[in-house]
Amino acid sequence: MTAHVPAGFEALTLGGGFLGVNGPIYLKDQDGLVQVGFRVETRHTNPLGICHGGMMASFCDMLLPLVAHRRVPEIAGRFLLTVSLQVDYLGPAPSGAWVQGEAQVLRTTRSLVFAQGVVEVDGTPVARASGIMKIGQPFPGLHEAVG
Repeated sequence: MTAHVPAGFEALTLGGGFLGVNGPIYLKDQDGLVQVGFRVETRHTNPLGICHGGMMASFCDMLLPLVAHRRVPEIAGRFLLTVSLQVDYLGPAPSGAWVQGEAQVLRTTRSLVFAQGVVEVDGTPVARASGIMKIGQPFPGLHEAVG
């Protein structure tokens, strides 16, 4: 069974590995706004039936670079390695909830990207994230998957 995905979101095709096990993650780039989302499944939850903090942190760790790739053309197709990630948990994301995040790039340097974002469930903030990413080497297939 495939859970409902809001209109305009498309599944990312970033291959297997971590995303293959914990995804799918969806992206929507429309009218100048980039949004990333996922549906909380039982496998993402803690014993209380809410999204596990580790899954939420992982989602934030994908949200920031995915938005950066869309908003900073010079880094499109380059792997962004997480140097620092700060996540503040603001509320629960229950099993079955659609989790959706938006982010903004605050600053880029020759080698770093600074970004922040907010994650919501039904318009209610559930997490806030900020991070620093090192601009890595070109990553084959990355631009096609996220661009």
